[in-house]
Amino acid sequence: MVHSIPDRSIRICADRGGTFCDLHASYPDPENPEERKEIVVKLLSQDPGNYSDAPTEGIRRVLETITGQKIPRNSVLKTDKIDYIRLSTTVATNALLERKGHKHALLITRGFKDLLLIGNQSRPKIFDLNIRRPSPLYSTVVEVDERVTLVGYTSDPQAEEHAILFDQDGNMKKAYTGKGLYDEGYRSCAIVLVHSYTFPDHERLVGDLARSIGFTQVSESAQLLPMIKMVPRGVSSTADAYLTPILSDYLDGFFKGFDEKLKGGHVSGARVEFMGSDGGLVDLDNFSGLKSILSGPAGGVVGYALTSWDPNKKYPIIGLDVGGTSTDVSRFDGRYEVVYETTTAGVTIQSPQLDINTVAAGGGSCLTFRNGLFLAGPESAAAEPGPACYRKGGPLAVTDANLLLGRLIPDYFPKIFGKSEKEPLDVEASRAAFEKLVEEINASHDGELSLDEVVYGFIKVANETMCRPIRALTEARGHATSKHILATFGGAGGQHACEIASLLGIRTILIHRYSSILSAYGLALADRVYELQEPCSTFYTAKNKASLIERLDKLTNDVKTELKRQGFEEKNIRVERMLNMRFEGTDTALMVLTESNENDDYEAAFYQAYRSEFGFVLETKSIIVDDIKVRGIGKTFDSLGESVYSEIDRLSTSQVDKSKADSTSSVYFDHVGRVDDTPVFLLDNLSVGDTLEGPAMIIDQTQTIVLVPGACAVLTSKHLYITLNSS
Repeated sequence: MVHSIPDRSIRICADRGGTFCDLHASYPDPENPEERKEIVVKLLSQDPGNYSDAPTEGIRRVLETITGQKIPRNSVLKTDKIDYIRLSTTVATNALLERKGHKHALLITRGFKDLLLIGNQSRPKIFDLNIRRPSPLYSTVVEVDERVTLVGYTSDPQAEEHAILFDQDGNMKKAYTGKGLYDEGYRSCAIVLVHSYTFPDHERLVGDLARSIGFTQVSESAQLLPMIKMVPRGVSSTADAYLTPILSDYLDGFFKGFDEKLKGGHVSGARVEFMGSDGGLVDLDNFSGLKSILSGPAGGVVGYALTSWDPNKKYPIIGLDVGGTSTDVSRFDGRYEVVYETTTAGVTIQSPQLDINTVAAGGGSCLTFRNGLFLAGPESAAAEPGPACYRKGGPLAVTDANLLLGRLIPDYFPKIFGKSEKEPLDVEASRAAFEKLVEEINASHDGELSLDEVVYGFIKVANETMCRPIRALTEARGHATSKHILATFGGAGGQHACEIASLLGIRTILIHRYSSILSAYGLALADRVYELQEPCSTFYTAKNKASLIERLDKLTNDVKTELKRQGFEEKNIRVERMLNMRFEGTDTALMVLTESNENDDYEAAFYQAYRSEFGFVLETKSIIVDDIKVRGIGKTFDSLGESVYSEIDRLSTSQVDKSKADSTSSVYFDHVGRVDDTPVFLLDNLSVGDTLEGPAMIIDQTQTIVLVPGACAVLTSKHLYITLNSS
């Protein structure tokens, strides 16, 4: 049936992950235009036999479903019905992990050729007998004859020979010396010059020269990150030059699938926005490889944070994203926790990113018995060949363990395995591999362990591995883990949620209805962000405070002007004003934000943040401000409505009888053993207010949720609200 859909009314969010591409879309209800309907599409991120780009194919399916019109594959899609498209992608992340970025050159001040190779002398594996330093991202280095120093002084003994010469009109007669990079095939370069964070003119000159020659990607360190410390600033610039061309190639391919209005017409046509690593949306002009490294998981953090947070009750939340090869953990307490220096794949990058801890434990983590120890990960079975039950001869993995314990039920799982890609999970392959492992384990020690005990032993190891980053984000930073809410999402989150919460002493678990596509759903809720930053390097004193506030005011006006240009009204713009502060004589700066913009007591806020982070303060030391920063936030929605906690308080609940279960299954639980008649409920058949008591299984099209004995689950309008008893 063909539906009449108004122009600029369809809102589409797409998260392109490593295995699956998830889409969430909303549009006006044809029968009630004041209300919006939602649809979800899930497809493989790569399927070259059927389509060249997953988000484009997903959007085609969305438009076909909403409009009711047949749209042929690989045809150019019209965007007149689309309000916006929001994308998060792991393209740059995967390129960094797999070292498949773009060949580029590093242009650096003469004498500092090996600076980024030497690094900062950190030794993360101090007892490793075979330390292998990650190779640099750049392919070649050109030393630039320049040096910013004190007025009238130069460190170059051949300054006259190396000097740049200008004619009377100010045009350059003699430029920087260097190799013919362009002739050698280079089209991307990173420019890192000493002290450019405070004097960027030389980098701009070199950058303009590179662009005039024909370089398509020029990453100037002072423009990307005007901060002190040349090593992280330099590595970040090389990462940008390494990743941005890969990202640009992907986006060029994406835009080819749509009419010309999409790329150039955010004023008159559909907008395209991208999720940045800091949890904010940016437009095409401001999106780069450096800002996209955590683009994928950032959407999930925004999704659980905004759907689980109550500004009145203020319960802190832990986000647990259990995927195929890894588990991502983050924390939200009314404000996104952002870090400004992170290490990814051996590359230390200085750029604002959400504080997400990752551990190599997921559904595909390999299970092995080594030196008397049960091990889960860090190796992964990946998608090819996958776990043993995938019918491709793969190794034992966490998925196999959950399958044998009854926590995955083949009848409800997609039948996409085997050579025909139409077969169910292979329970017998998992069982045969585990029985062989049980014999090996029992032969190595006294006593006899049953098959279930061994299999569940591996699950306990995997659960404990997932708990480790949670404790690092809470207990290690002075927060009581047990006072948090656990919000789980990702395909395997529901199978481990109750037991992980129990290990951590957490009593409340939230699982969103869209938890399996929460990274895409989070894009629909995210805000547009624009930031400005300037170096400072001054003492924080009563005398200097007024000038610091004046500089903050100027940046605030500039940020608001840009967001207004992007279409936001004054009432929908919020700003965060920050100072990057440290004690004199120390090397660790903290980005400090006061409770409100009216409160400008940054000294008190710094003392509080420092004491919370390190447990002490250096009261005799002066405070230095390294940088000033203003972050502007354009709100993209008015309200998410009632919080889940308020809904629970007023909700009238009714116990669901086990006779309403779709089926029963044999499931293994800790302390209880096998429960042969565990009821299996279909989430779509339950109503708001329905209450389930564990042991039980709750299944929908994309996930399986295990309810352990003693747990109680209440279905709300948007969540499954699970509570564990204190025993």
